[in-house]
Amino acid sequence: MIVGQDRAIEQFASAWATRRLHHAWLVAGPKGVGKAAFAHAAARRVLADAAGPAIELPGVETPDDHPMVKLVEAGSHPDMRWLQRLENEKTGNLARNISVDQVRGLGDLFDLSPAMSPWRVAVLDTVDELEASGANALLKMLEEPPANCLFFLVSHAPGRLLPTIRSRCRRLDFAKLDDDAMTSILGEHAPQLKDTERQRIICMSFGSAGRALAFAELDLAKLEDSALTILRSGDPTNARRSDLALELGKKGAAERYAAFLDLAPTLIAREARRLQGAPRERALHAYAKARELAAIAPRLSLDPASTVFQIGGILADVAEQASLKR
Repeated sequence: MIVGQDRAIEQFASAWATRRLHHAWLVAGPKGVGKAAFAHAAARRVLADAAGPAIELPGVETPDDHPMVKLVEAGSHPDMRWLQRLENEKTGNLARNISVDQVRGLGDLFDLSPAMSPWRVAVLDTVDELEASGANALLKMLEEPPANCLFFLVSHAPGRLLPTIRSRCRRLDFAKLDDDAMTSILGEHAPQLKDTERQRIICMSFGSAGRALAFAELDLAKLEDSALTILRSGDPTNARRSDLALELGKKGAAERYAAFLDLAPTLIAREARRLQGAPRERALHAYAKARELAAIAPRLSLDPASTVFQIGGILADVAEQASLKR
């Protein structure tokens, strides 16, 4: 069940029920609000409905025992492809991008007749991670789509996509989740949390259930405290950012490092709302720098400790600039 996104789900469900639907859907919104879960659920519903018998459940829900649902869950449905960055077998790291070869591989899906029903589905999670040649290859498919084919393009930053790709999609906007939805999700998936812990995580997560669950699992409250100290008090001796870099650069800290990359820009954005005038403008500039570095660091396999140290410097700059106005 996807919580808090009823409007977007209803838009797609209504279009599918009448079969008057666009061939490409841009599923847009912040990280961790249910976009990929929706794409997965919508693909199950389409393939199950099309194969029959028709499903009477609301929205994009499907019964777990439906044969098509079992195939999708097993990753073996012949009429579905899920494209995402691949793991390097030698290093265990994810590739920087979804490659053009992966996109061209969709030809195997579209060149042949559907196997289980008249419909085929392709999901790109995320389309933001396409390399340039892959984006151009996708564009050609969107311009001349096969019959009875659906694309779901999951995007955290739709404004960065090629305008020609955006123009060939119907957009589904997924909003930040409200506190009630966040409380419901945490109550189901992290019932061990105390009320005070739950509320703090909700405040840290900015409407992202994915971020909230990661925070709950990785105990990131201490990490937030360290980042906030640098953000508000500065780091004149570099000691605070060095400690943070040492902690997150260790072996086995990959998940906490990834969470920090997600957390730091949002903390700067929250701090910017507390400031006024020139300090606020500088904080917004720092937010853009931190967000860009956090986005490219995993793709370029930048050293985690060095990356954390750099972001710590960006956090410290906000504090120093704010103090000049006091």
